[in-house]
Amino acid sequence: MELSGCGPLTDLHRESIDHITITSKATGKVLRRIPEVFDCWFESGSMPYAQSHYPFTTKEDEFDKIFPANFIAEGLDQTRGWFYTLMVISTIVKGCAPFQNLIVNGIVLAESGEKMSKSKKNYPDPTEIANVHGADAVRLYLCNSPAVRAEDLKFSGQGVKDIVKDIFLPYYNAYRFMIQNITRFEKRTGKPFVYDPTLKFAISNDKDANYMDKWIVAANQRLIKSVRVELDNYRLYTVVREILEFLENLTNWYVRLNRPRMRGEEGIEVDDQYASLNTIFDVILNTTQIMAPVTPFLSEYIFQNLRNGFAEDSPLYVDSIHFTSIPDFSEELIDHKIEQTVKRMQNAIETGRLIRDKVKIPMKYPLRRVKLVDADLSVLEGFGTIEKYIKEELNCYEMETARDEDNFVLYSCKPDHRALGQFLGKDFNKQFKAELTKLTNE
Repeated sequence: MELSGCGPLTDLHRESIDHITITSKATGKVLRRIPEVFDCWFESGSMPYAQSHYPFTTKEDEFDKIFPANFIAEGLDQTRGWFYTLMVISTIVKGCAPFQNLIVNGIVLAESGEKMSKSKKNYPDPTEIANVHGADAVRLYLCNSPAVRAEDLKFSGQGVKDIVKDIFLPYYNAYRFMIQNITRFEKRTGKPFVYDPTLKFAISNDKDANYMDKWIVAANQRLIKSVRVELDNYRLYTVVREILEFLENLTNWYVRLNRPRMRGEEGIEVDDQYASLNTIFDVILNTTQIMAPVTPFLSEYIFQNLRNGFAEDSPLYVDSIHFTSIPDFSEELIDHKIEQTVKRMQNAIETGRLIRDKVKIPMKYPLRRVKLVDADLSVLEGFGTIEKYIKEELNCYEMETARDEDNFVLYSCKPDHRALGQFLGKDFNKQFKAELTKLTNE
């Protein structure tokens, strides 16, 4: 091949290369660039067919095995380019859409709301963000942002930092706390800790088993079910939020309320210590597998240590977490009643702390009595099953319950003056406003 009229090529735009010719070794003919320039979006829109050289090389039945695609990811700014051309070509060639599902991502803007610009340098250095906070933090930040809902995202370096502070560190600390206490358990028993994936079923069916073990297993199984459903329907924007809610329950509630059991402190039986460690091992393993597609590096790091707890004949005993599937869930382990009871307990504890702050009684001072009020008897019965946790968290000696809400709750009516005034006119101030002040609880 010989190039004519060609010096050093420093610019490959059309006007700089039109004069170049190539002499073909096969035919001896002089080859010139054709004057037509086709739309590059047509080329990319032809991808589903061009990659298989359909309909020339690949036959219809073979092509239909890979077409249409399970999903495509579309940038909001490309709906008039690649996406449009893709649809037009597919409609002409196959008479259908070239995809089964569509994920649309929004535009990532500078923190000020402007378009990111190299000349303005109005964005943080991506390499520096990844080096300081890690690629996993960036990925989770983006997956939990408006960008996955086809909305604009004002990218913030602080937002990535908050992912590390609010999610990764608490999660890693829960994992580290578990490992530390598995080591204690092994020293205490002289035996290696081996994870039992079936123990959660025995815990769920045992009425005397620890209530918080049942709760965290139920919450984790519901999380797995929800993630599977949402991912099957390509609703990425709901998945991360549910994972974060579960991590909050795991790190701020389950671990905190079960520290003595996991540590095997005085009075804690070996079986109870093992049950608590096996439970947290189970939910951390499941959650790490769920998070692996979004946080591949952190998940892999944790999994490599979790492997030490697997039996060698376990199907989980593989080289990488990315060789495992998203875990299955069991309907019999999902218990909405237990989850609802613990949610009410959390609300009661948080309300009790607010009242302490309001009346300026610090948590270090024990209370003689705490009274929980609810008209629903089943709610009060639920409080009775987890009374010890409520007493511990509110630092009180006794817990009482009552159903007579009206003796403790004062209802008041705050009218929307503007809306009612427009509707009632002068009658609002003359009569209606005075009647509102006379309303009783009933």
